[in-house]
Amino acid sequence: MDNVKYMNTTLAYDFEMFMPKAKTAPRDNIIKMPKEKKVHEKRKSHAVNAVSSKAWLAVSLVFLMVIFCANIYMRIAINEVNAEIKAIQSEINELDSEYTKLSVDFNRIISYQNLEEEAEKLGMRKMDKSQVVYIRVNDTNVARDSSGAYISEE
Repeated sequence: MDNVKYMNTTLAYDFEMFMPKAKTAPRDNIIKMPKEKKVHEKRKSHAVNAVSSKAWLAVSLVFLMVIFCANIYMRIAINEVNAEIKAIQSEINELDSEYTKLSVDFNRIISYQNLEEEAEKLGMRKMDKSQVVYIRVNDTNVARDSSGAYISEE
């Protein structure tokens, strides 16, 4: 590509941009403070900084003490809750053992062997063939009630 045809040799340069700027006269409304006052202001700012740093240190120490006390309080609360939990767990274990004891006693009292022994003490015995009474009925169905009267199905 030929860029020579776009080049123009009559370029204008602004050389004032490269020249040093002329010093302007100081303004009349600007007042210069004496150096002694600046030293006094520096001392005052150092004193304020020292006070603010001491205040910052005091606030930090108070904050750390509050955190430390809160940590101790939380540990005490956790220990109290753990003690309550252990007491309740020991109660649960005690009640479980009492439940086990009562269920063993209940099963011992209700066992079939104990029932048989109590029945024998009351004069009961197991049923055998000698206790069975067979009734033969004729062709007609007749029954006798407790007074001795015959009852038929008619």
